[in-house]
Amino acid sequence: MVESLTIRRGARADRELLAAHNRAMAEETEGKRLDERASLAGVDGLFADEARGFYLVAARAGRIVGQLMVTREWSDWRNADFWWIQSVYVPPAERRRGVFSALFRALEAEARASRTVCGLRLYAERGNERAHSTYRALGMRETHYRIFELDWSGRVEPGARAPDPVMDD
Repeated sequence: MVESLTIRRGARADRELLAAHNRAMAEETEGKRLDERASLAGVDGLFADEARGFYLVAARAGRIVGQLMVTREWSDWRNADFWWIQSVYVPPAERRRGVFSALFRALEAEARASRTVCGLRLYAERGNERAHSTYRALGMRETHYRIFELDWSGRVEPGARAPDPVMDD
């Protein structure tokens, strides 16, 4: 018998495991080794400012077996927020056991109950067909958008606050 999952908001007490999962996910999906101090500071930064977002975690027998992070994107077209799903991680031993689906369904229910959220979004690696099929099975559809970026985060000291281009002249 598979023990049931409990879905809850991530808490500061989870910070070290959340950061460790973020490092494992970056290594697995992009071959990137994240600095331990910087990844922990990133998790702390989210908890320090709830406007940035929140973590949702799945636990089995009190042990975290999956996570996702939500950030907000204001849509002036809709006068509401999209919630972006990021930092998804389920340890290999827990995969294909419904962990992500449970996290997603709980998040979807919360978002639909909110009058300020108009939808959920996420981005996925192009070649990750297993993830794509999971997202489709949960009712998501691929959009026509592509993501472009200009990333200078490598210039920021690990664990340091990124400079504010307006305030830090």
